[in-house]
Amino acid sequence: MPYRPVFIAISLLALGAARPTQVALIHIDGAIGPATANYIARAIDVAAAERDECLVIELDTPGGLLESTKQIVQAFYAAKLPVVVYVAPAGAVAGSAGVFVTLAADIAAMAPNTTIGAAHPVAIGTSGNAEQADDVMKAKLENYAASFIESIANRRHRNVEWARSAVLQSVATTAEKALDLKVIDLIADDMPQLLQRIDGRTVGGRTLHTANATVVAIPMSAGEHLFQLIWRPEVMFLLMLVAMYGIIGELSSPGAILPGVVGAIAVILLLFMSATLPVNVAGLALIGLAAALFIIDVFAPTHGVLTAGGIVAFFLGALLLFSHAGPGFGLSLAWIVPATVTTAAFFMFGVGKGIRAQFQPVRVGRETMLGRMVTARSRIDSRSGNVFIEGERWNAVSDTPVEAGQAAEVIAIEGLTLKVKPQSQHVEDS
Repeated sequence: MPYRPVFIAISLLALGAARPTQVALIHIDGAIGPATANYIARAIDVAAAERDECLVIELDTPGGLLESTKQIVQAFYAAKLPVVVYVAPAGAVAGSAGVFVTLAADIAAMAPNTTIGAAHPVAIGTSGNAEQADDVMKAKLENYAASFIESIANRRHRNVEWARSAVLQSVATTAEKALDLKVIDLIADDMPQLLQRIDGRTVGGRTLHTANATVVAIPMSAGEHLFQLIWRPEVMFLLMLVAMYGIIGELSSPGAILPGVVGAIAVILLLFMSATLPVNVAGLALIGLAAALFIIDVFAPTHGVLTAGGIVAFFLGALLLFSHAGPGFGLSLAWIVPATVTTAAFFMFGVGKGIRAQFQPVRVGRETMLGRMVTARSRIDSRSGNVFIEGERWNAVSDTPVEAGQAAEVIAIEGLTLKVKPQSQHVEDS
């Protein structure tokens, strides 16, 4: 019995030693945004819970949002296991936000024929209201980004001067030069070679054993996939168009209900997404101006001049809308041109006809009888009488008596009775 605890302890140690070493792997391919930050943070937690040797992030990005980049860097600092950023495969690039992410890793590696650099800031801010309105704001933005990347390089003992030049001068370099400049730690041709070269390294007092480790990928969850798909400028642009079409469509055709409901939902989603995806206020203003010009042209005899101005304003607004969002978050002409044509057609042929219809005289219903000339079928006084109109016999009354056969004008409708007044001339019975 006294030997039983010792036996259990030895057995547990043996089981722990028998457990195969494991390395977690995720792939980041494309612009860095909120979905990317969430995915990386979750992967770090999963890898730590599985007691993996490290988490390898295979990176290929043109850049992304600085706010999301800050969240990733903070996740690296708080990680309970080493994080390796590997810029790969050949031809991959760690641009803009990717430079911050690579330098913040515990181990920074690149594949041959890859590039890192050009981290000049384009947008910043949690509210997405980044503006480069003047030189002062631009200088503040550059200084902030430069100090941020300098702090990262200092913490990871990497080339601080090069890091600052990547921000302030948009310097970029190849993997081989980056290694010489001590921007990265090593170059590896592929994943097996990467694991061989980081084997035995000590990170945070922990020695890595990765030479014979099993690589286990951590895929994106369904929610993260959806998040990544919808958190794009294209989706936000479509939501903006739906909101505009829906609300204005409801105003031009009151009572339709569905366009208004869809437009209101789109507005709420648009506000939610704009909290993290930078939007240029000038672009929004131009698009709002375009909508106003389209509507005004319905009433003003400008022969299409305002509509032409609206088309130009909408096109320029769409170009500027995400101009501060950074690499990978721009809006291409493949989206802008069709949207401009569709919007112009919507206002000219949809909204225009709907608004004009509201100001046209009534063409059907009881109201069309007002002002009509009728012939009295019998004597009409304040109590009784009748007329024949549109193939039907109607009761009629008149404050001034109307003799049978005399012409009268319909001046009001009271229930099922017409109120008329006499005319001087006689008309033939219709």
